[in-house]
Amino acid sequence: MWKMEKQPGALNRNPHELYYLRMQRTKEKMDREKTEENLYQNKRRLKVCVATCNRADYSKLAPIMFGLKSHPEEFELEVVVLGSHLIDDYGNTFRMIEQDDFDIGSKLHTIVRGEDEAAMVESVGLALVKLPDVLQRLSPDILIVHGDRFDALALATAAALMNIRILHLEGGEVSGTIDDSIRHAISKLAHYHACCTRMAEQHLIAMCEDHSRILLAGCPSYDKLLSTYHRDDYMDIIKSWLGDKVKENDYIVALQHPVTTDIQHSIKIYGLMLDALISFNKRTLILFPNIDAGSKEMVRVMRKKGIEQHPNFRAVKHIPFEQFIQLLSHAGCMIGNSSCGVREAGAFGTPVINLGTRQTGRETGENVLHVRDADTHNKIYHALELQFGKRYPGSKIYGDGNAVPRILKFLSSIDLDEPLQKTFCFPPVKDTISQDIDHILETQSALAVDLGGTNLRVAIVCMQGNIVKKYTEPNPKTFEDRMHLILKMCKDAVQDGARLNCRILGVGISTGGRVNPQEGIVLHSTKLIQEWSSVDLRTPISDALGLPVWVDNDGNCAALAERKFGHGRGVDNFVTVITGTGIGGGIIHNSELVHGSTFCAAELGHIKVSLDGPECSCGSQGCIEAFASGMALQREAKRLHDEELLKMDGMDVKLAEPITAAHLISAARKGNSKANAVLHKASLALGVGIVNILHIVNPSLVILSGVLASYYQAPVQQVMLERALFSAQSIKVVKSDLEEPALLGAASMVLDYATRRTY
Repeated sequence: MWKMEKQPGALNRNPHELYYLRMQRTKEKMDREKTEENLYQNKRRLKVCVATCNRADYSKLAPIMFGLKSHPEEFELEVVVLGSHLIDDYGNTFRMIEQDDFDIGSKLHTIVRGEDEAAMVESVGLALVKLPDVLQRLSPDILIVHGDRFDALALATAAALMNIRILHLEGGEVSGTIDDSIRHAISKLAHYHACCTRMAEQHLIAMCEDHSRILLAGCPSYDKLLSTYHRDDYMDIIKSWLGDKVKENDYIVALQHPVTTDIQHSIKIYGLMLDALISFNKRTLILFPNIDAGSKEMVRVMRKKGIEQHPNFRAVKHIPFEQFIQLLSHAGCMIGNSSCGVREAGAFGTPVINLGTRQTGRETGENVLHVRDADTHNKIYHALELQFGKRYPGSKIYGDGNAVPRILKFLSSIDLDEPLQKTFCFPPVKDTISQDIDHILETQSALAVDLGGTNLRVAIVCMQGNIVKKYTEPNPKTFEDRMHLILKMCKDAVQDGARLNCRILGVGISTGGRVNPQEGIVLHSTKLIQEWSSVDLRTPISDALGLPVWVDNDGNCAALAERKFGHGRGVDNFVTVITGTGIGGGIIHNSELVHGSTFCAAELGHIKVSLDGPECSCGSQGCIEAFASGMALQREAKRLHDEELLKMDGMDVKLAEPITAAHLISAARKGNSKANAVLHKASLALGVGIVNILHIVNPSLVILSGVLASYYQAPVQQVMLERALFSAQSIKVVKSDLEEPALLGAASMVLDYATRRTY
């Protein structure tokens, strides 16, 4: 008797049926294992073609090529060489590829000599004519392309049109020249990306590239340079290139390339650099420029100045990467505009002088000194004096030495059965409906958020400044709860907006404290809002809603509200002063909001009007806010109440009722001399502060906003008449008519700038 399996219904089955089921299950298992074994045995190697165009990109591609070659069971490597590798004037650098024991499958002469703009275009065309035959013959699964050269653009274009998958190295970076346009164009053609830095990864995502196809690998050249630059024979290498008398950290490496969008200026900078190096009188290893348009003229400048015969200079066309690492890491300084100055040199802490604009967009370590406007010999010479001989901490912005293993693993994960057609990850947008009456009648609106110390408010605000719908919740005490509530309220408002036929253009946020509106970050908050410093508001809200987000200080928002909807309409220069729990405001100058260099312009509440006044919430003494804010008046009201000096006939102050500024004002209006004295002092402090503002920015209008505005209007106008310069005495003080200045100001950032893009 065989053992019966414990399964549902097993006790009700006869032995023959159970035996049949068991044999069937065993057969299915054997078939499955056989299928998996066949799939493993039949899995073919990934055919990877690496195309290299010049000495610079080979230094990045070589580590990957060695990695591919060391895994023959997984990868089949094909090598294509083109571009300046095959030109004698540039060192015939294809030989170093052969010396590295790589089989070059194809050599393509693609460079049209001339070294000008037309020659670059003709070279791209020649490459496009020759590449199809090679790619068709090799038929790779994937083509690896590096960087931002015009040769690489030809490679990517040919491969994309021939339905060959492309892996692009070093996409997403910014260098400040035509290379950016070429690099981004290659990224759009490429199917996969291996980038070097977190910022580059974010740039690719912003360019709508699929995040799942982006690998943050680091720079492949770092794998080699971080493991090999500690060599015992480095002085032998240095002396072989610069002579026996040269010492460590006592020579310069110079490498300057033309900037193809401004060739004449880059030639001028090159000449000034050579003059400065001659004057500096240090041993210098200078490499010839690359083959871009303008290089021929730069070489002429070098020869005209006799650099090749000068005893301090050694001019060379090519240096093997391993030796170049030693020369760079032990140099006293590197000068020029090569990317290796802002990338590889940072790993060693070698001081670098970057001339012109060619690399100013790249991320750099502290070792780089930019001379963007290198227009004089003295400026470059002074930079040499500042940098030469220094040592900086090593930087690993561009890699940690493990890029190649990551890239090989990434290549292994590519599914060749998935669709070749790449897709882009556009941010969510509402479907366009052409010629639909509902679309035509949509109300263009903004989502406005006001982060107060007590309440969190969200509103849908239309173009005319009408609040379509408003939501209010108590402001949570912790960061996590606050962000969760903001996102929930905004999502609810967006859904309601669709039902109310409102097209939400974006989100505007008004918050207390110091704000960087360019980045959408709250830098420092007021004490009223806890856990609210160094907070990125733009990114999480924009990501969650798929809408652009603007953020600014509540005082600035009040000024923007007045400019669009209030007394400030059509006024070029005015100041808004918020008189509420605190004192804040904003300055409009020449119709633009003033933020200041560190975003703390218009901190009007912290203008000092006394050297020994009461303590302010900012920690200082004698600020306007310490005299005239709602908190200051409440403090004085409590003091008078405790001393039994506040209550007047006709005033009803219950024991359980909290004392506020309103009680102080009520007592003053009923003739309480003590309360009157407090308010007079507060009005004087606010008035003196506004007089100071008049004498600094000279606005044509002062707008008082907030709960205390109606009380302060007349006293402040009187102080101005008594204390302002004659030319400023006629400036009017008006009370704001806006009921919700913070919300309307937040909305105005969206309504004014969502289409104009000027904020």
